[in-house]
Amino acid sequence: MDFKHISVLLDETIDGLNINPDGIYVDGTLGGGGHSYEICKRLSEQGRLIGIDQDGDALEAARNRLSEFEDRITLVRSNYCEIETILKDLGVEKVDGIVLDLGVSSYQLDNLERGFSYKSDAPLDMRMDQRQVLTAKNIVNEYSEGELYRIIRDYGEDRFAKNIAKHICNVRKDKPIETTQELGEVIKAAVPMKFQKNGHPAKKTFQAIRIEVNKELSVLRESLDAMIEHLNPGGRICVITFHSLEDRIVKTKFRENENPCTCPPDFPVCVCGKESKGKVVTRKPIIPSEEEIERNKRAKSSKLRIFERK
Repeated sequence: MDFKHISVLLDETIDGLNINPDGIYVDGTLGGGGHSYEICKRLSEQGRLIGIDQDGDALEAARNRLSEFEDRITLVRSNYCEIETILKDLGVEKVDGIVLDLGVSSYQLDNLERGFSYKSDAPLDMRMDQRQVLTAKNIVNEYSEGELYRIIRDYGEDRFAKNIAKHICNVRKDKPIETTQELGEVIKAAVPMKFQKNGHPAKKTFQAIRIEVNKELSVLRESLDAMIEHLNPGGRICVITFHSLEDRIVKTKFRENENPCTCPPDFPVCVCGKESKGKVVTRKPIIPSEEEIERNKRAKSSKLRIFERK
């Protein structure tokens, strides 16, 4: 299956990076290489792109797509949370820009074997990195009812989280829940029919389980400070999110780096000694145009936020 993914907010992200042709750039979520391709087009022979992805299929697709720029790219199979180690291994201390596109690729959603989608039947998997052990099947069948309730409530923001967790635990007593279709049916049974009119009721639970499988929110939360630290003065980080949980983390982290002062608000001068790392470029997130949403329905919930290093 071809690795197909339409890059969301592509022009806005490339503009937001304010690319220096001789600079070093990191694409922390390489995917099919859409953002990286546009970055490479704007780099001189002295410029460099470092592409990171934990999905082997994505890396192979990106390598093919970026083949004309092979003299200025370095691709690494890893998670962007390892950026400090990756840069150190490559002998790079600072970079001029970083891109994170946190969406699940069209390839991953449409590839039945990956088990990301409730729209077709497949084994419960949902791993971005197929080298890892934990799968969606483990979570659905081995987590306690309380743990399932917590992740569906917190990561899926589903009002029926308690009932869904209860239904999952009742069904798995007889036999393990092994496929996306089986899980989808369990969730449908847990949600009152009158609340099933606006799309499949499994959407939020599938999101929650995927986030838990891949530790997406903790990885994001724990990585942004280090990424900002590795930017050159004037360097920018562009982050595209697809749901409110991610966007909240990015918004908060950017604000903390802009104004890290922990002094009480009534103090006349700052005594904590924490200095600003830069400025938030986007006071409000950049969202896709109606035309882009028309071309790519998966762009609908996307938001772009940009931070510039001091």
